[in-house]
Amino acid sequence: MKFVRAIFSIALTIGLVYVLNRPLGPAPALGPFLSPFTGFWQNGEAPSNPMGNQVLKANSLKDEVVIRFDDTGVPHIFAKNDFDLFYAQGYITAKDRLWQMDLQTRAAAGRLSEILGRATLELDQQSRRLGMGYGAEANLKMAMSDPRSREALLGYTAGVNAYINQLDVKDYPVEFKLLGYKPEAWQPINTMYMLEQMTLTLAGRSNELNMTNVLKKYGKEIVDQLFPDYPMLRESPIIPEGTKWDFKQLPVPVKIPEMKAAEHLSFLKKPKNALGEREPKFEGLGSNNWAIGSEKSITGYPILANDPHLDLSLPSIWYQTQLHAPDVNVCGVSLPGIPGIIIGFNQNVAWGVTNVDADVFDLYKIKFKDDTRNFYRHDNQWKPTRKRTEVIYVKGEKEPIREEVVYTHHGPVTDTDYSSEKYPTLAVKWIGHEPGNSFLTFYELNKSRNYDDYRKALTHYVGPAQNFVFADNNKNIAITVNGKLPLKYREQGKFLLDGTDPAEDWQGWIPADQNPYVKNPPRGFVSSANQSSTDQTYPYYINWSFSPSERALRINERLAAMSSANADSLRLLQNDNFSVLAKTILPKLLSILDKTALTPTQKAAQITLANWNYQNSPESVATSIFEEWYPMLGRAIWDDEFDSTPVAMEYPSRDRTLYLLLKQPNEKWFDNVNTPAKETLPDIVSASFKAALDTLAAHHGPMSDSWQWYKVKATEIRHLSRSLKPFNAPPIKTGGASSAVNAISKRKGPSWRMVVELGPSPKAYGIYPGGQSGNPGSPYYLNLLKKWENGELNELLYLSSPDQENPRLTSRITLQNPKMFTK
Repeated sequence: MKFVRAIFSIALTIGLVYVLNRPLGPAPALGPFLSPFTGFWQNGEAPSNPMGNQVLKANSLKDEVVIRFDDTGVPHIFAKNDFDLFYAQGYITAKDRLWQMDLQTRAAAGRLSEILGRATLELDQQSRRLGMGYGAEANLKMAMSDPRSREALLGYTAGVNAYINQLDVKDYPVEFKLLGYKPEAWQPINTMYMLEQMTLTLAGRSNELNMTNVLKKYGKEIVDQLFPDYPMLRESPIIPEGTKWDFKQLPVPVKIPEMKAAEHLSFLKKPKNALGEREPKFEGLGSNNWAIGSEKSITGYPILANDPHLDLSLPSIWYQTQLHAPDVNVCGVSLPGIPGIIIGFNQNVAWGVTNVDADVFDLYKIKFKDDTRNFYRHDNQWKPTRKRTEVIYVKGEKEPIREEVVYTHHGPVTDTDYSSEKYPTLAVKWIGHEPGNSFLTFYELNKSRNYDDYRKALTHYVGPAQNFVFADNNKNIAITVNGKLPLKYREQGKFLLDGTDPAEDWQGWIPADQNPYVKNPPRGFVSSANQSSTDQTYPYYINWSFSPSERALRINERLAAMSSANADSLRLLQNDNFSVLAKTILPKLLSILDKTALTPTQKAAQITLANWNYQNSPESVATSIFEEWYPMLGRAIWDDEFDSTPVAMEYPSRDRTLYLLLKQPNEKWFDNVNTPAKETLPDIVSASFKAALDTLAAHHGPMSDSWQWYKVKATEIRHLSRSLKPFNAPPIKTGGASSAVNAISKRKGPSWRMVVELGPSPKAYGIYPGGQSGNPGSPYYLNLLKKWENGELNELLYLSSPDQENPRLTSRITLQNPKMFTK
């Protein structure tokens, strides 16, 4: 018996050793991961020692670099030249965010499957087919041709690799251990991939195929009625209404009939290797920025604020730092993987950005000569295509997947209009393919001293188009709708375009100095919230659809009323939860409910709404009812007409729906065409109200505190892996909504809040959800979350020298090239 037990124990041990050292799907072997010597146990970090002073070797440096850390883990980098400055930035960013940099680079390059297997193959194929690599290569060539961006890229790359090269296996970020792979050397093109990824996020969506489907089904008259090119109910454009355009306008291209490219659409065919639909454009959630002039400020100098709304993730999209060299002292946030500061301030100026949502992603219907796709029709001739072979390596598979992507002069032919079962027929024309050196914009903004420097810096910028808000110590404020904007006829790109017709091509570019901008407007402030760039007098076409106007209306209303404002005044506006949408439409809806038979429970909900102050506060039950009800009402109006075909169709905008409800109560669109009865506005208002209450009850029980808005909205901040739930943030309690300035939804919101008081000694405040470190075992992983949740800001430490004393400073790292000390 003892012998049998011994044999069993030996067999069990051998079995465990075998299992623990075998990979489990995309995960690595558990043995190395659990090892106390090299596994995840090694990833715990203690808080920085205030007296800590490390000296590290850095072979490529030209001179000594000092990095001081403050009590929130933010590095303040002091270098004696630009190369060393960016070297140190690359080094310290990799120290805190190496896995994030690796993951996002792989996502842009279409290389996730190398570490995650077939689960991410389609994502990789989408990146390859979209031409992310093509765009990154074109931009790298431009960046390396300019000595300033070349030095920054090479310095940053050397710094990242210096950090990677000194890592032992035990030092790898925990995600590398979980997935069983090691960091690879950083390359300059990785920075370009990071820029491509941001361009994809902010300008990589299209709705023209959906719009073309609507056009084919309903015709131009209905499209013009339901999809106007400018809001019908209200708008408060970024450049104030009535602004005069003081420039000599270029000739605008001639408009092409809309049905031309739509005539060959089919709802029946789809290429056999077609990928799933890309994430569609979504409406309503975006970013804010503004600056008030000295006349509205208690300090006598401008104050600037910015809160870009993006995915809420751990680690944060942003990385906070200060960069100091002989001709620069700039503070703010960078994007991990990209040198310099993207949003921030220096001694003289401050700037911030929001997305323009310019129409810089168009689809062209391509006509191939034959199935070889070697030639395509354009300008009455057959032109040769270019072909690019994409090779995707998949973890666990011996042979890579090879795919040939066909390129025309428009771009890669990767999308489908369902007119061919053999191959895609739509080429993507996208600003992400346009060669440029947008990095120089931020390089020059980091060093800028005045308004003229700001305007010059913007001339380098390609995309994604951004609203650059600005303020300086000369008491100027300004905002520019900036980017390389194609010269188009009005509505070009609203529908599918004919790839055979040269008149449908982008006809050059709007001159950079004719991009919409305003300096020191009489109203005393500038602002943007992703709304329409201009009123309808601007001579060029930027887009026909922007974010709804509610956030802009609220911001402009409050800024107009401000006087003797300080940084806290602007912080409070960033956290404003007031719903302009509810104030606009709810009285109308409640007046209809007054004539509707309701149960006691439904009546109680109606009374709750009637007593609401339109504040989307975390505890509000009325907010939950309204935010469940209004989208349901919209679907009740439009689903029967726009969700009843095999292909996707665009829905009318929020503004257009509001106009219908308030101004056109007898329109045919209230009738559900799928029922024999003829529904009216009161019918669908009451039915959607009752359905919304039923939905809330089904998910949260009877109306009670369980219906509080923060519980229903359930905002969550997830780890970038999306699957490592222990690395997610704990549940958070926030208000806001897509129609409020504080536009926080379930997974998107203010990724960085910043307020800067300019003056002889600038004071700045900022915060993002999470912390500096990407290591879940670090005390700086979640240390900023509670303050962000409460709407608070940290004062940003802005140092003038590496030896400056401040009680918030903790440890120090000195980077030295050992060759400097050899004889």
